[in-house]
Amino acid sequence: MNDIEKVLEQYKNGTISRSDAAAQIQKQDDTILELGFARIDLQRQKRCGFPEVVYCAGKTVAQSVQILSRLMSRYDNVIGTRADREIYELLRQDFPAVQYDELARLVYQHNDKTIVNGDRVIAVITAGTSDLPIAEEAALTAEIMGNKVQRIYDVGVAGLHRLLACADDIRSANVCVVIAGMEGALASVIGGLVDKPVVAVPTSIGYGANFHGLSALLAMLNSCAAGVSVVNIDNGFGAGRLADMINRMR
Repeated sequence: MNDIEKVLEQYKNGTISRSDAAAQIQKQDDTILELGFARIDLQRQKRCGFPEVVYCAGKTVAQSVQILSRLMSRYDNVIGTRADREIYELLRQDFPAVQYDELARLVYQHNDKTIVNGDRVIAVITAGTSDLPIAEEAALTAEIMGNKVQRIYDVGVAGLHRLLACADDIRSANVCVVIAGMEGALASVIGGLVDKPVVAVPTSIGYGANFHGLSALLAMLNSCAAGVSVVNIDNGFGAGRLADMINRMR
């Protein structure tokens, strides 16, 4: 049930007056919420299927909390990425359902747990344990947006038998999100095993010649496997969102 439906239900039950209902609907129909330092896009969910996601890095704690508070008051499911625990601690005072994942640095509200894509699974696959922060950012993003997610971790090409042992699970997924640093070869290998889209995520994990993820990024962009798309370095959120959008297609 969206916000306008909730207002109409309250009016029907007699808990609010007609004028109050009209005022709330008019307020909720606005396209932008002005905060002075930020302009919140209130039409993002209608246009794109999910409310505006807040990138917390670079914002002050107070700015992040204020933006997220407005969104959490309005929507069931809200995400803040690259968030510090202090943001979570302040939000939980008014939003007891808010959650925080230390590994993914994700603060989020996940009140509506409806699975919108049925049995269609998104597989989130990592080359190594060091890739887990980005993997969890992708996996949680996809889950909060209404998808079933299967995590397949630490199956990099240095031990190919580990990957092949999971081949059936990987092939049964509708979308594969592949996260790898170092040389970034895992995306190409999986691209050659499946007939579904592969979303490749280069990570900044690796020694000097990795150039903070640039070598993995270039390797994935130059993949000889067809059907591999690439997001930016360490962009777990972007991969989770893209996988969600692919998973929704009919």
